[in-house]
Amino acid sequence: MSTRRFHFVIPLALGLVVGMSACSSSSSSKATPSITTTQTTSPGTTPSTSHSTPKIGHVFVINLENENYVTTWGPSSPAKYLNTVLRTQGQLLTHYFAIGHASLDNYIAQISGQSPNADTQGDCVNYRDFTSTGTGAYGQLLGKGCVYPKSVLTIADQLDAAGKTWKSYQEDIGNSSTDPKTCRHPELNAVDKTFAPPKGDLYVTRHNPFVYFHSIIDSPICAKDVVGLDALPTDLQSVSTTPNLSYITPNSCNDGHDQPCNDGRLGGLSTADTWVKQWVPKILASAAFKTDGLLVITLDEAEIGNAPAEVSACCHTPPSPNSPMPGFSGPGGGNVGALIISPFTKPDTTNATPYNHYALLCSIENAFGLGHLGFAGGPGLTCFGKDVYDATPPN
Repeated sequence: MSTRRFHFVIPLALGLVVGMSACSSSSSSKATPSITTTQTTSPGTTPSTSHSTPKIGHVFVINLENENYVTTWGPSSPAKYLNTVLRTQGQLLTHYFAIGHASLDNYIAQISGQSPNADTQGDCVNYRDFTSTGTGAYGQLLGKGCVYPKSVLTIADQLDAAGKTWKSYQEDIGNSSTDPKTCRHPELNAVDKTFAPPKGDLYVTRHNPFVYFHSIIDSPICAKDVVGLDALPTDLQSVSTTPNLSYITPNSCNDGHDQPCNDGRLGGLSTADTWVKQWVPKILASAAFKTDGLLVITLDEAEIGNAPAEVSACCHTPPSPNSPMPGFSGPGGGNVGALIISPFTKPDTTNATPYNHYALLCSIENAFGLGHLGFAGGPGLTCFGKDVYDATPPN
């Protein structure tokens, strides 16, 4: 019988530096797109180098949980809708890697470029402030802890400063009878009670990275922009009401994390596939997506619960100064793959260029003309370019 998957992690002793294992790169089978080369320089970030990106105006990111590339995208995948219907509509990145284990460090990497520390690797059971000992290369905050100080920025801060919009759509965030309906997180320095959510409330804090930054939780913008998934259909009704960045997290059953789920459902990847089939068509049918959209569906990490950990990595990212082995026994979180769907991407293609969660952040920043935060500006990192984007204009 299946059991619910939890991560029990032990902080690692620091001091052992492990090099990243680079993935081999190959070209995708696509036409070379005709797109504009731009260059950005934003205060407080690493300036971006020249890159090729179309005029993307709306990015949608969906994270599922805890499966490796073969399980999700291979011929025996239980995600039949994701791996057949949707896969033919976009480009599958066959070498897209998580940056570590367990969940939270991957989510934080996606929105801030900050690398793992002993607390985020442990999913921050205790929601405590970050204790800093300084700042390292590429804006990496040295030390350990969960909630980063205001000086550490996220893609949300960048978008706000650029006059653009964002929302974090978190399924079940408003289901608690005692906690706020938006911007929900534990009290500082208290235990995170969402590690064992009750029936009917499957929201988990550690899958919502925006609430781990004081720049967000100390501002009224958190209550406005970190909201429930039920707000998404209304926002999708027009281009003007759709945020430039929509960061979408299913609850801990619908993202595939739990199996079985505490509401009686099977859970796992097949349940996640049912959720994808319900929600992704709403995004693809929206005017914002059809006009200038980019949808990314990926997974936080390759499973470590009931099998040997997948700890492969890519993209020449430097090891974390706070936790040199982000995969606990290796440099990364394994190959998870990612599906890219956009009017600018050629359907039914594959791409073996190595990418990871830092590269995703870099690519989103490039789309909006922003500088690069943290390891999104790291040496040798490849961001989405002509290998991903096609010349075909939106309808």
